[in-house]
Amino acid sequence: MSSTSADGGAASPPEASLKSRLRRAERLRKVKAIGLVAPLALFLIVVFVVPIGNMLTSSIDNGSLPEVMPETAATLKQWDGEGLPDEAAFASFAEELRGSRRGGGLGSVGRRLNYEDPEYRGLLMRTMMGLPQASDDWQQALIEIDPAWGETETWRGIQNAAPPYTGRYLLASLDLERGADGDVQRVDQQDRLYQAVFQRTMVIAGGVTLICLALGFPLAYLLATLPAKTSNLLMILVLLPFWTSLLVRTAAWIILLQSNGLANQSLMALGIIESPLQLVFNRIGVFFAMVHILLPFMVLPLYSVMKGISPSYQRAAVSLGAHPFAAFWQVYVPQTVSGVAAGTILVFIMALGYYITPALVGGPADQMVSYYVAYYTNTTNNWGMAASLGSILLVVTLLLYLVYHRLVNRKQMIRS
Repeated sequence: MSSTSADGGAASPPEASLKSRLRRAERLRKVKAIGLVAPLALFLIVVFVVPIGNMLTSSIDNGSLPEVMPETAATLKQWDGEGLPDEAAFASFAEELRGSRRGGGLGSVGRRLNYEDPEYRGLLMRTMMGLPQASDDWQQALIEIDPAWGETETWRGIQNAAPPYTGRYLLASLDLERGADGDVQRVDQQDRLYQAVFQRTMVIAGGVTLICLALGFPLAYLLATLPAKTSNLLMILVLLPFWTSLLVRTAAWIILLQSNGLANQSLMALGIIESPLQLVFNRIGVFFAMVHILLPFMVLPLYSVMKGISPSYQRAAVSLGAHPFAAFWQVYVPQTVSGVAAGTILVFIMALGYYITPALVGGPADQMVSYYVAYYTNTTNNWGMAASLGSILLVVTLLLYLVYHRLVNRKQMIRS
């Protein structure tokens, strides 16, 4: 019978059996843990990772013309962009244009080329109607159908749509474009739009976040310090907006803030104003509605942190001679940093993607990035621009989150 020696010899059978059972139990525990996490991981991959990956891919996808006209795309790839392409390019274009009508790809090609110039769709349709069955000189045949085929700019537009991937949408989302020499440059002043839209989105989201913090911090402090019965009653009022839909709450603000609404009528009855104020369909209405909707998302993280802070810290500071406000500011507030960070980043990120509320309550100068994403998705079917705007907003949000997270961690390290 073997035994374990004092100098570390072989383990006895009972000890080896115990180790084996422990290893099996550990493996079983890991399998159970993976089994519990797997559904959530799969859910996140399906509804979060895959859509984001698809959005990022769509922002650079340029596959309409290469898929429908592969020979034309390959031929124009060799063209230097000067003068006119050779006869092979004209011939392949004519043949694939005829084939695109039979295959149903003409619409997608026309839509893609229309992003380069709105005249392309009409040009393609006219060319299709007048296209001969055969020709020994396709260049001359196409120019006879429409003189635009004899212009270099027409073929440059098609060449721009020929690569399978493009940075055109991302550049356009930043009010940039490639010039004739290929260098990136800003678009003309009258065509600049999206940089102002991104700036407006950040300003509105930041303003809503600051207002929610200013209102939510004292409210959360009140809820955390009141007796449980009173606090629970007030918490119901805080959560009350969750019981109605976003659309109903937004419509209610339109009714309240309109010229004949309760807000203006009350101010006029009190003699504060003589004529109705413009409180809706402008930035004021957007702030009112968005703060009302997002305020609970600020209060709840703050309340959860404040509820765990012992009041004895402040009392100890006051008993040692500190002013009550100094005790509150220097002792209590630093302990709420995690709640402030969670609430502000939650409200800010949610505000960045708001669409319904600014669209209904705001005016034309108050629309955020999400409005234009919806416009390109639902109205023009320009998925490239929609995906590019969404991708840039995602990147900006991630960068701001990383900066904010780093600043919060640095402050916590300094205080500790």
